[in-house]
Amino acid sequence: MEEAGARGTFYTALGLAGTSNNLGQQFQIEDLHELVERGHELASHTFEHVSARDVSNANFVINARKGRESIEATTGLVPSGSFAYPFGCTNVRLKIKVGEEMQSCRGNFSGLNGAITDKNLLHANALYGGKEALAGALELLELNRRSNGWLIFYTHDVRPSPSKFGCTPELLEALVKSVVEDGCRIMKVADVVSKEGLVE
Repeated sequence: MEEAGARGTFYTALGLAGTSNNLGQQFQIEDLHELVERGHELASHTFEHVSARDVSNANFVINARKGRESIEATTGLVPSGSFAYPFGCTNVRLKIKVGEEMQSCRGNFSGLNGAITDKNLLHANALYGGKEALAGALELLELNRRSNGWLIFYTHDVRPSPSKFGCTPELLEALVKSVVEDGCRIMKVADVVSKEGLVE
């Protein structure tokens, strides 16, 4: 992936560092340093991976703020202004509040983004499973090409036997290869948002 100049955005909830859950082993702090050294974007995902359905808007904003602050305090790394809602959950008032503190916020509603997009609720498309999921991803790429938009694909774990929220290395590699062959760029979310000058 890096040979193609591809760079990704990694959304992290630092409260999960070193822990295991239904997705398997979570990241270690040194993983965050390595991805930044390789030119990827380190972004935030709250501190405790809380759902906006389970806490008040005020408490969610506090957890989102703690998520960003804890990354720098714990690792010495400065996270970008990109943010992802855990489980994709938000509401109209909350996305405005969180948006006041972040450069962009990603949900999990599938679809394309354009030059004018709600930067507080960017569309994003799940990349789950194995090579059987490639056809659907390629259809999105073709739609994106015709629409002159931009896409976000997301997954949680990449391994030969992924969780139901992850994908295989073969699927990720095949998608990246198709994107590069199609002449598209693979960029960090912060760079795209800054370049496109998105508005609310």
